[in-house]
Amino acid sequence: MELRQLRYFVAVAEELHFGRAAGRVHISGPALSQQIIALERELGVELLVRDRRGVQLTQAGRSLLGDARRILSLADDAKHRLRRAAALSAAVRLGYVSWLPDDIQSLAGPAVALRIDEWVLPSHTQAERVAEGTLDIALAWVTAEHVKRRGLTAHLLRAEPLHAVAPGAGSAEPVAAQDLRVLVDADESAWSSWNRFAEGFAAHTGARIVEIDDGGVTGDAFYAHVRKIGAPVLASPKRHTAVIPPSLGRRPVAEPIPLWTWSLVHRQDDDRAGAGGVVEALLAVARGRGWLAPPAERWWVPAGDPHRGVLESAVDLR
Repeated sequence: MELRQLRYFVAVAEELHFGRAAGRVHISGPALSQQIIALERELGVELLVRDRRGVQLTQAGRSLLGDARRILSLADDAKHRLRRAAALSAAVRLGYVSWLPDDIQSLAGPAVALRIDEWVLPSHTQAERVAEGTLDIALAWVTAEHVKRRGLTAHLLRAEPLHAVAPGAGSAEPVAAQDLRVLVDADESAWSSWNRFAEGFAAHTGARIVEIDDGGVTGDAFYAHVRKIGAPVLASPKRHTAVIPPSLGRRPVAEPIPLWTWSLVHRQDDDRAGAGGVVEALLAVARGRGWLAPPAERWWVPAGDPHRGVLESAVDLR
């Protein structure tokens, strides 16, 4: 029985509505339902009765609710004490999704002990960990709405143009965005950020969405999808070790170029010198290496991207 499952259960028990509860705990409705089912299976009892009229607590559910609230209260108190203790330490915990500058330890400077978190998790999860205090900084893709709602600050570290993978040899000849296919995976818990980006890009450009359910947004499964589709497919920014097959090649995308924005995310109320020093050091590197400049050609980011204004200002200054 995990603390997050108890939080999910308490949210449903108090809202008596899976949709509202899902919004409250920042996960999708299907993922929330699966977690409640897993909790019921582990405990061996039914906690909630679901029907067309809504959600009701069973007797076992009412019994668990009080205990769950007390357990979560104790856990929150412990977390706050640990946060205060961690604030006294110089170590800065940084989480990431798939991309880090190769020399990030030296870039952060010798004055700060930078600890790279070993859990490589999706963007929305890493941003939540920053909000909850289990990370100090995350390098992730975020939306302006998520940043505002969770009391975060997001600095643009890199605007990464995405490319396509197509049948045939690689080429510098660009693929028109409208001729692309974009993969959308059914597993929202792992791919919600990519799905939101891909769906927005398809709606804006006319690219065709291909729905998958095997995690094939990246890796060998991605290449298998490209071969099966037989057309250029937009590649995600997810790094992986799979080698591109000789039957496929990389091509740039044009009209517009899709930009994936990597953000340095931290809590608005985190005023520690160590965390601020890491952010400033990495942003200085980004400026020096040209990571913040968008392409000269027409580009695209989703409407909810927190860095649209920064990118547009960079174009105006040219």
